[in-house]
Amino acid sequence: QVQLVESGGGLVQAGGSLRLSCAASGRTFSNYFMGWFRQAPGKEREFVARIGWSGFPTYYADSVKGRFTISRDNAKNTMYLQMNSLKPEDTGVYYCAADGVMERLRNGRADYWGQGTQVTVSS
Repeated sequence: QVQLVESGGGLVQAGGSLRLSCAASGRTFSNYFMGWFRQAPGKEREFVARIGWSGFPTYYADSVKGRFTISRDNAKNTMYLQMNSLKPEDTGVYYCAADGVMERLRNGRADYWGQGTQVTVSS
């Protein structure tokens, strides 16, 4: 089992920045592919970014490329999402996810999920 806990969400004005963290406990963190997903009100959950075991490779949704950066610190069992130039359409609950198989993570069917952290971007 892997337990995931997100933090760092909040209310920010458009153009601002936030840094989300996902702290993992349980099994060996470095064995897992990790990712961020988000869900806006009334919409389906969507992929945001994912990262390989050692920090590479990284992949981003087109909507966040150039603005968001995913990273991880395996020594701290923590993954991050640095979000810059935030837009109102970035509003939603952000979830971190982990899986030993990249395909499942890529398809949004990861084995492990956090409880989510709310990000609200005001215009």
